[in-house]
Amino acid sequence: MKTDVEIAQEAKMQHIAQVAKSLNIAEDDLEMYGKYKAKISLDAWNKVEDNEDGKLILVTAINPTPAGEGKTTTSVGLADAFHKMGKNVAVALREPSLGPCFGLKGGAAGGGYAQVVPMEDINLHFTGDFHAITTAHNLLAAVLDNHIQQGNALNIDVRRVAWKRVLDLNDRALRHVVIGMGGKAHGVPRETGFDITVASEMMAILCLATDLEDMKKRLGRIVVAYTMDGRAVRADELNVTGALALLFKDAIKPNLVQTLEGTPAFIHGGPFANIAHGCNSVMATKFALKFADIVVTEAGFGADLGAEKFLDIKCRFAGLKPSAVVIVATVRALKMHGGLAKTELDKVHMPSLEKGMENLVKHIETVQAFGLPAVVAINAFPTDTKEELDFVEKKCNELGAEVALSEVWAKGGEGGIALAEKVLAATEKPNEFNFAYEVEQFIPEKIEAIVKRVYGGDGVIFTGPALKQLKEIEALGLDRMPVCMAKTQYSLSDDPSKLGRPKGFKITVRELRVSAGAGFIVALTGDILTMPGLPKKPAAENMDIDVNGKITGLF
Repeated sequence: MKTDVEIAQEAKMQHIAQVAKSLNIAEDDLEMYGKYKAKISLDAWNKVEDNEDGKLILVTAINPTPAGEGKTTTSVGLADAFHKMGKNVAVALREPSLGPCFGLKGGAAGGGYAQVVPMEDINLHFTGDFHAITTAHNLLAAVLDNHIQQGNALNIDVRRVAWKRVLDLNDRALRHVVIGMGGKAHGVPRETGFDITVASEMMAILCLATDLEDMKKRLGRIVVAYTMDGRAVRADELNVTGALALLFKDAIKPNLVQTLEGTPAFIHGGPFANIAHGCNSVMATKFALKFADIVVTEAGFGADLGAEKFLDIKCRFAGLKPSAVVIVATVRALKMHGGLAKTELDKVHMPSLEKGMENLVKHIETVQAFGLPAVVAINAFPTDTKEELDFVEKKCNELGAEVALSEVWAKGGEGGIALAEKVLAATEKPNEFNFAYEVEQFIPEKIEAIVKRVYGGDGVIFTGPALKQLKEIEALGLDRMPVCMAKTQYSLSDDPSKLGRPKGFKITVRELRVSAGAGFIVALTGDILTMPGLPKKPAAENMDIDVNGKITGLF
């Protein structure tokens, strides 16, 4: 079969104005980025805000293998399937980060015959949203260091500057750095570091803001440092909020592209799910729900990360209520969770499949605990056997979850019709959506609720530094916000080696960070890193472009 990039390059794309027309978006409401990409004017909202919302379908997954389980592919293929069925549908996805694109996973625009296009543009600079975030984040860092250099009128403790710099690449050498070296004229020396752009609080703000005014307020609330007497210093105090908002004047507008089959695709924002909240922007989702009768959206990694944050953070802030949840799984990953070696996953091994099913079962139970109907999508591989697929279906049906084989990678929308029919049926089932915790609870109570209800753990342990941070956050009155858990995606626990459905574990919180602008507390666990590193052989080594502009190796 052809590679993803070859399939994408052969696509016959419609002009983006035609794609917009299918959703009744007027051409006057589009800001064109060439023929196949556009931003939607914020003025368009005034025309549709009174429209009834469409049905929102959330796509999540089991704990994935390093290559992922095909959530984006399934989301795109499911939307294409609804499109083939004559439904007024759109898909709403995150923008890919350049870090994993050039690192381990490669591109993130779907795969096979279930992709969003133009694939090369989406995976590279797209419409410049991530560059705006990177620049705004680093502008705030530069102004903060300049304030310290120019007399430090706010009495900032240089040992307690919370605002690092960011870069949208995987670069472990920048995790811990010293700046201001070279003498008095070059700044005040201090230790700091870099995070990847998708871990920036400004990425979270972009994705949670309801409009530019809301975004401006959130930017001003960012806690950048602490004073010598322990007071939190906000971005507003540096008199730079207006300039920061200015850099987002275009980035805040949702992007519109299309799938290979011409289904409208809103792609906007891209926080990681293991170190941030893992969902595309509230604005893109809300726009999509006003223009389409069905909106398929995705939350990063497994249901323990992306789906939990989608439901407890994004839905809480935006007033959203999903109609159904799709849980993507592969027979290969289930066997891995059952203890089968990664090199043996192509073999039929029913004992490992049966044991690995425990991971999927937990995610089904979690979705149902949120009061939502669940549908399992088995992302088909050529090595899957009827015996294996029948076994998965039987186990899921016993839990009240429908199952469908998804063949969208090989067949596009046609391969997702069986799944789409079961998802439509699920949207008619009882829906008693509820949150895992209330924001007024204390931070330990909120984290414990997530650990017990979503991860299946026994409780939470705070390290000494985390306890100190907890007391300070409570003293500052910043504790009554949702919690964003930074945890490994590979396990329900905080130990990536504990596959399947581990029991009897506790989650260790080693650090708490205030994201006052985004509106949540980040709890870092395990060895999770906010600046990833490159693997021994980065995906970038396989990429090239020829004299005719043809790209290869971007997958």
